Amino acid sequence: MKDFVLGVESTAHTFSASVVSSDGEILSNSKSVYKSPEGSGIHPFEASQSHLASAARVLADALHNSGIPQDEIRAVAYAMGPGLGPCLRVGAVAARTLALSLGVPLVPVNHAIGHIELGCLLTGAKDPIVLLVSGGHTMIISFSGGKWRILGESLDLTLGQLLDQFGRHHGFASPCGAAIEDAALKSVNYLKLPYSVKGNDVSFSGLLTASKALLDGGETFYDVAYSIQETAFAMVTEVTERALAFTSKKEVIIVGGVAANRRLGAMMTAMAKRHSSKLYMTPLEYSGDCGAQIAWTGWLAIERGIEIPIEDSKVRQSWRLDTVEIPWRS
Repeated sequence: MKDFVLGVESTAHTFSASVVSSDGEILSNSKSVYKSPEGSGIHPFEASQSHLASAARVLADALHNSGIPQDEIRAVAYAMGPGLGPCLRVGAVAARTLALSLGVPLVPVNHAIGHIELGCLLTGAKDPIVLLVSGGHTMIISFSGGKWRILGESLDLTLGQLLDQFGRHHGFASPCGAAIEDAALKSVNYLKLPYSVKGNDVSFSGLLTASKALLDGGETFYDVAYSIQETAFAMVTEVTERALAFTSKKEVIIVGGVAANRRLGAMMTAMAKRHSSKLYMTPLEYSGDCGAQIAWTGWLAIERGIEIPIEDSKVRQSWRLDTVEIPWRS
């Protein structure tokens, strides 16, 4: 007999709820996305107010669209962190209220681990090197010794922040990744930019500064967009390749919002082929933040008895994934 978990995601600009079954079927995935003003990033309080206004509708849609009676929901999972404090608190309150109403356990989920576990579910990857690239994370990750271990990461900006801050400098509103990808397709003129790999870590701050300077100096947005993508993606591909060679694993997966970028996928595909490894990419619909990543990881957790008392439903703005025990993986 199947069990069902409802997951609530609210770490940044997206408030989402999803119902997922114990056999990995995503029965619903409703969301509302806060839109920043043009040229601006996410304002945490304003985003939280957007989440507050849409929470009841999104939760109702997720439950209705799933076709599952409320009394068959076994647990409610929520993104405890990491993320923006005001946004996280809206999700925590919503999940707490729903768990109390339904009389079911409450399950805390690390947002980043949610991206990984949903990606593995949807692609069939079993033991991959993970490239997690989003607005909140840029990490190269491998599972070992009961935890997801970080083999490399950004020392400053994440890849998503790099693209968003560059896009906002041009006047776009966050998130800017899709607009930059479209612009990059209109150029093949590479402009020299700083390439900063330090051991198995990367640094994007100098790349951002130089890209803005090129744009302000009269270079076309298309050329700079093409160049910033080529440089940043080559950097993360290099460090992922090093981790793959070090671990001798035969699977690589890209998860997180930037996983949707086709140029990054092409670079990573060529890299994986050199090592006779298979590349997986999270399907576009689920590469960004969504309730499904929280619901599925919540199921994996509740199956192993992981839950918290309602009164302990706090949020953790900073919560590194390599501190989380993963009992469902051997």
